[in-house]
Amino acid sequence: MAEPHYHSPNWLPGAHAQTIWPLLIKGPLPHYRRERWDTPDGDFIDLDWITGRTGAPCVALFHGLEGSSRSHYARCLMHALEARGWNGVVVHFRGCSGEPNRLPRAYHSGDSQEIDWILRRIRAHPFRALFAAGVSLGGNALLKWLAEQGTNAYGIVDAAAAVSAPLDLAAANTALSSGFNLIYARHFLRTLIPSARAKADRFPGRFDIRRALVARTLRDFDDAVTAPLHGFLGADDYYARSSAGPLLGAVNTPTLLLHAANDPFLPPASLPVRETLPPAVTLEVHRHGGHVGFVHGALPGRIDWLPQRLLTHFVAHLPAAFIVR
Repeated sequence: MAEPHYHSPNWLPGAHAQTIWPLLIKGPLPHYRRERWDTPDGDFIDLDWITGRTGAPCVALFHGLEGSSRSHYARCLMHALEARGWNGVVVHFRGCSGEPNRLPRAYHSGDSQEIDWILRRIRAHPFRALFAAGVSLGGNALLKWLAEQGTNAYGIVDAAAAVSAPLDLAAANTALSSGFNLIYARHFLRTLIPSARAKADRFPGRFDIRRALVARTLRDFDDAVTAPLHGFLGADDYYARSSAGPLLGAVNTPTLLLHAANDPFLPPASLPVRETLPPAVTLEVHRHGGHVGFVHGALPGRIDWLPQRLLTHFVAHLPAAFIVR
């Protein structure tokens, strides 16, 4: 299991290198089994499962913006679960599994209602324990759900973890709107804009596709597409109502907040103050690591520190009746 302290390798200096390098060493896909669930409102989501021992714990992973079960952090976590004989599932937000979803709506950073019905359904499986992890956008949405559910969340998940979550969405989008950070925004827009064009063809008049096509920042896109599709007045309203940071005081489930101080997606000033967090929340901020990076070891490096750190947290919160073999 990983020690709590993370050491970045000397050969990979800087936030951007530590963020981008994992994309180059993400490794093979795990042995996924895909399952499709209909949503309560008539849409669908796809889930990719790792099957472990009967009755073993399960970890449900909610991915980041435009992520999927193919993302480097998903691959590595699922391989780690497979090695332990645990169950795992990567929950795809709507439209992220390789097939367009049925309805005009897609997904967003505050999609806590979506997380609610999904985790309740997973909880109905005969797993000895259920843990939830969220990465970036998925981490913010998971934290929002934990806060809104309060003590009720602890009856559904035994512990949770959020990695590199943009707790202040306005600050995060400002950070991604200038300088070198624009490269990340443009990376996301390369898939977001074509998806918006396809959605506008299927559901004309739901948003201003002309504004979407000329979006140069994520804020531009959120104001033109994300907000109107999901009932927000605009980007500012979306960010204010969806940011998990102001809600953390209501979290009652054992939760690990894992961040790097050099994360280019979120300024350090936007991280919570440890003394203001409730006892259930553990804030762990490392000097280095980038955004969902945490590469370690000799060149070419490994990305298994992060999943092992999450598993250390989850093992510490296994129900007493569960015997770790």
